Amino acid sequence: MALSTQVKNSLLQFLQERRSPELLAAYLFYLELRFHLRPVVFVRDKIIYQSSETAIKKLEEAGKVWRETEIKIGYGPPSVNEMTKKIYICPFTGKVFADNTHPNPQDAIYDWVSKCPENTERVGGVRAKRFFVSDDPEVIKNYIKPPKEPILKTVFSSAVTGKLYNSKEAVIQDFKENYLKPMTLVEVQNQNRFQLEETFLNFIQDHLQEEKIATFVETLAEDEVFHPYVTKWIEAE
Repeated sequence: MALSTQVKNSLLQFLQERRSPELLAAYLFYLELRFHLRPVVFVRDKIIYQSSETAIKKLEEAGKVWRETEIKIGYGPPSVNEMTKKIYICPFTGKVFADNTHPNPQDAIYDWVSKCPENTERVGGVRAKRFFVSDDPEVIKNYIKPPKEPILKTVFSSAVTGKLYNSKEAVIQDFKENYLKPMTLVEVQNQNRFQLEETFLNFIQDHLQEEKIATFVETLAEDEVFHPYVTKWIEAE
């Protein structure tokens, strides 16, 4: 077993920050460094994965991250149609209210121009209530637009909350940030609330063999800076 300088420095700092570091904790920290482990737990299923990438891959396969769906983007009926007899027009924006598509078009146009941000005309310090009215069929015809057909759009929903997102990547990012809780390997070893995902469990069991831990201790013993820790571990056995 060979330890890089970077791993040695990180491991030494880990040991120095603890009053009485245990061998198993040091070894687990080494495994994190050596194999770039970043364990996470999906609390809802009570399962710990080796990394968020592994968790996403496994959970996606099980349909627990996102679902593809379609939404219908509809358009309301046109404001003006062939049955319209009178229209009320905002001179600032072109917004129009018709007598047959709005229950009270005159009140509506008053309310609109009084709040219209494009209305810069003032009377007595307040927005002018100025608008146009027409019952000329030829004028009305200019405001008749063919209705738009509703369109279907593919979106993605969170398998956890049902919330809609425009892209699959956005769902995954939200899932990582809000539903995967990071853990250290020491925390993984010391807990009993959650199960380990099978591949991760096999990995841990394989590397917790006595001979591998012994090799780790022997490697540290070759460097003087680790002698105080190695001595305590050996004496504790």
